[in-house]
Amino acid sequence: MTDHIHRQRTAPPYAGPGLIALLALACGVAVGNVYFPQAVSPLVATGLGVSPGTAASVVTATQFGYAAGIFLLVPLGDRLAPRRLIAALLTLTGLGLLAASVARSLMPLAAASVLVGLTTVIAPFAGPLAAGLVPEERRGVVGGTLLSGSLAGMLLSRTAGGALGDWLGWRAPYVLAAALSLTVAALLARTLPTTAPPSAERYPALLAAPLRLLRTEPELRRSCVYQATVFAGFSAVWTGVAFLLTGPSYGMSTRAVGLLALVNGATMLCTPLAGRLVDRRGPDPVSLVCLLAVGASALVLAFAGLGGGPGLVALVAGTLLLDIGMQSAMVANQVRIYALGADVRSRLNTAYMTCTYLGGTLGSWLGTQAYDGFGWPGVCALVATLAAVALTRHMSRGAAGGSGRPGAGRRSAEPGRPIQGDHHHRRRPEHLGPGPGRERIVRGTVARRHPR
Repeated sequence: MTDHIHRQRTAPPYAGPGLIALLALACGVAVGNVYFPQAVSPLVATGLGVSPGTAASVVTATQFGYAAGIFLLVPLGDRLAPRRLIAALLTLTGLGLLAASVARSLMPLAAASVLVGLTTVIAPFAGPLAAGLVPEERRGVVGGTLLSGSLAGMLLSRTAGGALGDWLGWRAPYVLAAALSLTVAALLARTLPTTAPPSAERYPALLAAPLRLLRTEPELRRSCVYQATVFAGFSAVWTGVAFLLTGPSYGMSTRAVGLLALVNGATMLCTPLAGRLVDRRGPDPVSLVCLLAVGASALVLAFAGLGGGPGLVALVAGTLLLDIGMQSAMVANQVRIYALGADVRSRLNTAYMTCTYLGGTLGSWLGTQAYDGFGWPGVCALVATLAAVALTRHMSRGAAGGSGRPGAGRRSAEPGRPIQGDHHHRRRPEHLGPGPGRERIVRGTVARRHPR
């Protein structure tokens, strides 16, 4: 009770829609910094005089930096004041983008790209911050707003990057991204409220918690396998698309890559629908449909190698199916892992997102190798293989301890067991979702309601 009263006294004032919109914009700008290099990769190859496959290492370097940033820096969100931390990271991102824009060879560009990826991890900070700035009944809407901002940044950055790079050269998108990052950093430094960090744990303990959760939570490991493989296929396709459209099959400019990404913006409308399906059916049935969709997208995308009008139709349809599968799988997997414990959600998310972006990094590299060695059919075969791996894991979940309900797993057999990874925070009982198998957090322990 004393702890609860203390939190009430120190809670910051509720945020208005303007601040939430600014956080969504920050998520879009930060996530866009990871994805626009995919659209300008062919221009980098031409500008620096290297092969397309070598130039694609810039994409891999950015995604590797992002995965490292999630693992190394996001846990600091529980230890440091978020306003200074977010503004400082976005400022470093802007400086890294400026350094990339003046790189004269591939190695300095790749090094700057690692720095950009490492520091542009704003979206994982924004979610927990926004959740503490709004009433409980608005957290779902606010979370959806931030996710829409991230998806918009992912898609529109490719469009803007491809068009601007085709017009002014590959350095121009880096300069624009730097200007946006520095501007948003200044706005956040002036606008975000001052809030106390929620944890006094030392950094090594915060850093070890995601690893401990990966070891102890089978449902977390399963979700990581699903999303890492799906995101690897997603990254492989979007790395290869730039080479396919600018190659002999189509002979288009990098602007076409951006336009294709803009068409795929329609997939943002599917995310709320996926969330409602997860609420009604649970995450496992939705995961199964998503994995089947990713596998089917590989077959559709194979026809894109034919070129011409039919090939372009197949490319649009295949990337739409892939994007819907990837985004909907993200919703299902996050619902599954967030049911494991309210007090460790940020650290659960750190483990999950680190695995996801490591998968994306590997997918970009494998996609480049597949395209170099086997052309576009090699990329499609890679996506099909990754989908098959995830489907195999999904179909064997019964033997691995999964039950198909949010939060089910080894923990459900031990009601009342302390939450792994956090022994310092206590919370009021919190309802975590409708339906059988729901959990409540009761003074730092998980109590399972078993269906009758």
